[in-house]
Amino acid sequence: MFSFETIEPSLRRTVDWSRRRHAIVVREGIPFVVVPIVLAIAPLALGSWLPAMILLAVAAFMIYFFRDPERTPPLEPGIVVAPADGRITLIKSGENNRDLLVSIFLSPLDVHVNRSPVSGKITRISYSRGKFLNAMSDQARLENEHNALLIEGDGFTVGCTQIAGVLARRIVCWKNKGDSIRIGERFGMIKFGSRTDLTINARAELLVKEGMRVRGGVTPIARLLI
Repeated sequence: MFSFETIEPSLRRTVDWSRRRHAIVVREGIPFVVVPIVLAIAPLALGSWLPAMILLAVAAFMIYFFRDPERTPPLEPGIVVAPADGRITLIKSGENNRDLLVSIFLSPLDVHVNRSPVSGKITRISYSRGKFLNAMSDQARLENEHNALLIEGDGFTVGCTQIAGVLARRIVCWKNKGDSIRIGERFGMIKFGSRTDLTINARAELLVKEGMRVRGGVTPIARLLI
């Protein structure tokens, strides 16, 4: 049996570094915050309060959108947590509770940082260019721009796929093939409305249902039966 509580010292350093790196907002969001603030300086200097307030409101929204809150994952062994914030729009299950697929839709108001659903080693990262269809459509998983990670643990394999949506135009991944990752650790984000798919290639007990809202790195999605 595996345990999420057993962590190599080097992995602890990686997790601590990641937290410092993503303080308050993700670094990819800084330009979206700084630019409207800088643009607001000129109208403020000229006494044009309305355009200045609009630009500052845009900056405030960008701070909110690119926020990166700290999360504490459950310590119970065998738990698979949500890789993203949002609403579950699709659940599919294969025979004997294997090959689970859980799709999470992220609105522009959700936290867009993706987090690892389990502890393990990233054995594959595959990026594919594609369309920008509605992220909730059935075709989005196959036809939209997406980035897929495969995480292997002790006796199980879990996949995370970042899928671009109508507004999303950039998928960000901070990890590399071969990296070790801990449950709840940040691995990337998708800019503006999107979808994250979770696949579990192992026998598992499903703990959620369609329509539920989940929090990345916190909400239990399934319990591995290995």
